[in-house]
Amino acid sequence: MKTVQMTLDEDLLESVDQLVKELKTTRSAFTRDALKEAIKRVREEQLEQKQIRGYVNQPVKAGEFDWEEEQVWGGF
Repeated sequence: MKTVQMTLDEDLLESVDQLVKELKTTRSAFTRDALKEAIKRVREEQLEQKQIRGYVNQPVKAGEFDWEEEQVWGGF
C-alpha cells in the first residue's frame, strides 16, 4: 500500500469520522472501500453508455431476436 495525502472539506471529514466510529473501521479502510465502489460504479456506467452507443449506431432489426420457432419443448 501507499500513503497519500488528501484534502477534504471539514463537513465531509466529520461525516466520515462519525461513520467509521459506527462501523468500527478506520478512515483508510472506509476510504478504500468507498473508492473501490465509486470506480466500480463509474466502470458500469461507462459500459452501459458503450452499449447504448452500440444500439444507437446499429439498431436492432425487425425479427433479429425472434426465436419462437426454436423454442420447441419436446413437441408439446
